[in-house]
Amino acid sequence: MQEQKKRWTLILLAVMLAAAVLAGISGNWKQDVAAGNKNYVAVIRIDGPIYGGEGSDSVWESASGTASEQLMKEFRQAREDPHARAVLVRINSPGGSSAATQEVAEEMDRIRTAGKPIVISMGDTCASAGYWLASKGDYIFANPSTITGSIGVYMDYTNVEDLMDKLGIKNDKIKSGAHKDILSMYRPMTAEERAMLQAMVDDIYRQFVRVVADGRHMDEQAVMKLADGRVFTGRQAQELGLVDAMGNYYDALAYAGGRAGMEGPNVPVKVYGQKAGWRGLLSSEAQDAFADSLAGHLADRISDMASQAPSAVVK
Repeated sequence: MQEQKKRWTLILLAVMLAAAVLAGISGNWKQDVAAGNKNYVAVIRIDGPIYGGEGSDSVWESASGTASEQLMKEFRQAREDPHARAVLVRINSPGGSSAATQEVAEEMDRIRTAGKPIVISMGDTCASAGYWLASKGDYIFANPSTITGSIGVYMDYTNVEDLMDKLGIKNDKIKSGAHKDILSMYRPMTAEERAMLQAMVDDIYRQFVRVVADGRHMDEQAVMKLADGRVFTGRQAQELGLVDAMGNYYDALAYAGGRAGMEGPNVPVKVYGQKAGWRGLLSSEAQDAFADSLAGHLADRISDMASQAPSAVVK
């Protein structure tokens, strides 16, 4: 009796999960098809740290952050899509790799060159590399308490030499040149090496400042006064010229629609980058469909089967 109940419960749970997944896929599919031949705003999301690489489209994996190659692909799709008349970039990122960010920024430049406006919507955080990309937008929205700024560059370095000595562990290596292990944690950095790395950081920092100055139409010296790594609230950033307006995602969407000639409260959108992972499949559409059409019915069925199981066994 108990085994039969467990078996039927597992079968029903599997059906429920499959239905939720299919509803999620259907919701995303309907979203794209619903646009038809109409124009819309392309929506691209940047969540978490920005890193180099292609990311993962696996159902079983959920990468933390946003991969540069995936973002480049999405921006290229938005640029080449004749029905995407503007691009809304929703950013909720604390930063990331400078090289990966530059790759993405180049694709954003190409969108603007193609004549499509880019509107930025900042979420909780849009700092460091996140702000680097935000400054590529034509217009930036932030919330009053958004954390943004952090214009600067750093390289991380850890030295565990003293700890190794206490543990009686020694590290040795054979290298091709004096600086091949320049960031080794097993030895102190020389003054020459520190100067070399500082020069690299300074170079990337100047690139960052130039991007912000160009994007925000500010003098580089004025940007440098703000670019010491400090963070700002969205309201402070607006006062300093780093942000254009206060507003949430829908305010930014309405503005993007207006820039693209689509006035009104319901601006049509096409969301790029719907991932195949569980988060993408079990979307809000899937959860709503599951709650509305399956939950109550299947719960009743489980209850009915549980109450009928004893009589079935007696027979």
